[in-house]
Amino acid sequence: MAFDRLIDKMIEKQNPTVAGLDPKLDYVPASIKEACFAQYGKTLEGAAEALLRFNKAIIDQIYDIVPAIKPQAAYYEMYGWQGVRALAATIAYAQEKGMFVITDGKRNDIGTTMEAYAAAHLGSTDVAGEQLDAFGADALTVNGYLGSDGIRPLMDICRKKDKGIFVLVKTSNPSSGELQDLLLENGATVYEQMGRMCEQWGESLVGRYGYSGVGAVVGATYPEQLKEMREKAPHTFFLVPGYGAQGGGAQDAKNAFDSNGLGAIINSSRGIMCAWKKQGLTEEDFAAAARQEALRMKADILSVIGEIKR
Repeated sequence: MAFDRLIDKMIEKQNPTVAGLDPKLDYVPASIKEACFAQYGKTLEGAAEALLRFNKAIIDQIYDIVPAIKPQAAYYEMYGWQGVRALAATIAYAQEKGMFVITDGKRNDIGTTMEAYAAAHLGSTDVAGEQLDAFGADALTVNGYLGSDGIRPLMDICRKKDKGIFVLVKTSNPSSGELQDLLLENGATVYEQMGRMCEQWGESLVGRYGYSGVGAVVGATYPEQLKEMREKAPHTFFLVPGYGAQGGGAQDAKNAFDSNGLGAIINSSRGIMCAWKKQGLTEEDFAAAARQEALRMKADILSVIGEIKR
């Protein structure tokens, strides 16, 4: 299963973290923007090229120490088709460097529409008999709140193409409890029920580490719920947002892991991309600063979970 590949990389690098590449043009150093605008003008193409160069510089600095990246699709889509092209190029470049790629798209639909999303982001597209990968990420975040109709179309592709999905369960945003904490007639919260469904959906996709190809998004900003879901969803691999800029720390995130330091990967986006600001450096040092922050984050998480074991 796909998450076996991710776990292998985490063990090899002794690093349970993922770098979120959610770039805004404001994050990109002036020298990169000026060069791209000189070539393409102040256009969507110039902006997208600046994002891609920014991403590549960070990837070059972290690929040997960080197992995965997580580009958020919205930050590319806002720059039109040119930005979407930069997303595809970022995915390809990271994979060339041996990184696992989680596209954060939170796709949510049913039937043939969800099949199309699955083909686009995880599978392949038929072009006059030729099977071509459109984006080719290793995993995709999805919204399961349409129920099984929105998840089943992904299962076949996950199985055939060795891909994974992360279903929104208990998200890190402040208002998540307005819906996710509500009690159902069976006595479970909405998020607990979604976690149970992830366990059920993943039963036929369990890998050699005991985790299925159906993962869950569970935020570090709710450590008690994170601990609860680790106990109630023992075969579900967690993608954990909320570390760093959103207020979650290593002590909060530790509840996502099992006794071997497996079972979860912790995301940091702005903390890595904008690390030069916190370190008191100039923006030209953004990539080196991203590496230092990635190393600091790795050490921080390992200090509470210990060695990652098979």
